[in-house]
Amino acid sequence: MNINLTLIAQAISFAILIWFTTKFVWPYLLNAIETRQKTIADGLAAAERGKQELDMATQRSAEVVNDAKQKATSIIAQAEKRASEIVEEAKANAKAEGDRIIAGAKAEIDQEVNRAKEGLRQQVSALAVAGAEKILRKEIDAKAHADLLNAIANEL
Repeated sequence: MNINLTLIAQAISFAILIWFTTKFVWPYLLNAIETRQKTIADGLAAAERGKQELDMATQRSAEVVNDAKQKATSIIAQAEKRASEIVEEAKANAKAEGDRIIAGAKAEIDQEVNRAKEGLRQQVSALAVAGAEKILRKEIDAKAHADLLNAIANEL
């Protein structure tokens, strides 16, 4: 065997193998590699988009939580203000009711005082007439007696 002939046969076999591989095998391998690269690139892009969306969702959720806290604080402040208003209104109503009751009691007391004064006037008038009658020892008729009582009551 000749080494040159073996070497040439191996070179020809290798060339045929390269031609066959580049013609039939290599396109499928390149297609599979390109498909895999595209899939990996799409996956990385989707992961990046997912990360951005997660960041945006986290930011939006933080904003929503802050808004909810602000609204809750506002609602609590309004409730406290309304409660204070209700308490003040109840105090005002109670004071007005107390003033009304006091005014009614004062009016009733004034009426009782006036009745008592009128009763005292009549008694004083009767005593004065009785005293004058005893002093004068004369009889006074009923009409003159009533006129005298009214005159004395007006003077008092």
